[in-house]
Amino acid sequence: MELETVKKIALNDVHEQLGAKMTPFAGYNMPVRYTSDIEEHKCVREGVGVFDVSHMGEFMLRGPKALDLIQRVTSNDASKLFDGKAQYSCLPNEDGGVVDDLIVYKIKDEEYLLVVNASNIEKDWNWISERNTEGVEMENISDQMSLFAVQGPKAVEAMQSLTEVNLGEMGFYTFTIDTFAGVSDVIISATGYTGSGGFEIYVKNEDAAAVWEAIFAAGKDYGIQPIGLGARDTLRLEMGYCLYGNDIDDTTSPLEAGLGWITKFTKDFTNSENLKAQKEAGVTRRLVGLKMIDKGIPRQGYEVEDNEGNVIGKITSGTMSPSLGYGIAMAYINKPFDKAETEVVVAVRKRKLKAVVTKAPFLK
Repeated sequence: MELETVKKIALNDVHEQLGAKMTPFAGYNMPVRYTSDIEEHKCVREGVGVFDVSHMGEFMLRGPKALDLIQRVTSNDASKLFDGKAQYSCLPNEDGGVVDDLIVYKIKDEEYLLVVNASNIEKDWNWISERNTEGVEMENISDQMSLFAVQGPKAVEAMQSLTEVNLGEMGFYTFTIDTFAGVSDVIISATGYTGSGGFEIYVKNEDAAAVWEAIFAAGKDYGIQPIGLGARDTLRLEMGYCLYGNDIDDTTSPLEAGLGWITKFTKDFTNSENLKAQKEAGVTRRLVGLKMIDKGIPRQGYEVEDNEGNVIGKITSGTMSPSLGYGIAMAYINKPFDKAETEVVVAVRKRKLKAVVTKAPFLK
């Protein structure tokens, strides 16, 4: 990718001043690490850390037919949402795969926020727009918003001084729009991609620097640190959370990916008939966790074999788990080898290493 085409998030210069290693990711210049991936990973698991994930996309949908459009393009049942409730979902395509995974926020009747992956902003916008046949007002506010994920077991305590909202009482996947760090109309969302608790804070770009500084001032006594995308990947992988482009994409069925829980056949949505038939027939492969028995790091693209040397699957994401101290991976495995406790072999370059199928999350 040419450097000229890489977009900059609002606080790009702040991250560079903090000494972050910056790299192009999903079309944006992003901080990958500030110190070390392991140190940052442990900071989030044990204390509190902050990710600048302002590359994510945000779409506003408004009008009497907004819910109807969301219901038609997403797999989950958005009619179950109430004001201040968020929902994980996906956009199925016509071919059995996934356009993107996303979070749907119900702000109020006739007003919703969709948060999509940075690499898919244009793709998702076009996909939803093409299906907007009932005049829903759509606004792409991605370039106006910054997003900070304040994650870790100390997040509530560290951030409470910045708002009158009782952070400790917020349920998982709920949100509120309130004053935060002296800035009004901030979305405070009890969501995250780490499995360690915490919040995602949506602010306008013009308020980003002030809010970022306030977060670090409030968290100083709690050992708060900025965290890069390197640790974000190991944290989400320990929880078995899917990453678009690795574990789910245009060719993977949500049912194969273990996302049956967000695929609700109580309504019609894109390709729902075919997905329902797939559910009834049963999938032939499944996304599962792999725990290395032998020493070695399982990487994306490595083949998985049975004990006879037949290829039975492929790794989609893999790493050395900083919390557990051994290699973990997610892989699509053919049936019947997808059952928990099944021993398999990972072909790491020329070596054949033992692994065992396990249920996510890896970190209990």
